[in-house]
Amino acid sequence: MKLKFITNEDLFSEVIQPVALAKSFVWIGTADIKDMHVSHKGRVTSFLSVLNELCKKRVAIRLLHAREPGPNFRKSFDKYPQLWESMERQLCPRVHFKHVIIDGKIAYSGSANLTGAGLGMKGINTRNFESGIVTSDPALVDSIMKQFDDVWMGKHCLKCQRKEYCGDPIQI
Repeated sequence: MKLKFITNEDLFSEVIQPVALAKSFVWIGTADIKDMHVSHKGRVTSFLSVLNELCKKRVAIRLLHAREPGPNFRKSFDKYPQLWESMERQLCPRVHFKHVIIDGKIAYSGSANLTGAGLGMKGINTRNFESGIVTSDPALVDSIMKQFDDVWMGKHCLKCQRKEYCGDPIQI
């Protein structure tokens, strides 16, 4: 696969399921984040449990999101102490891109947030209409990674004119 356009229900199989196979790192950028549930190893579980398993295998996880998640996410997050210690999180209220990058080899960029209706287990008749691309093309993966990393590293923070909305500024 060099480049594949995907929509709706294919997002789960092409974006979320491969996350569980990561060997070195997973970067996730999303505007909205909820306690998304997924099918994993024959059962329905919080996606946070998948990330927790990866942390136990020393896979580095970065989560970049636009606002604090709601109480259901926080309650679920509290069940996975490995995530507290291992997963890196940053908030930037200007983040609106949706990226998933796996090991620097596969990347998704599209419209779907890290929510049940976007990437999770919502039913075919209740999920959002989403689309995006999944690619293994090195140049395109690098471009997606660069955008994520520029925000992660605070490249835009000094000139940002939305600082009053930034409750947890990126440290630069």
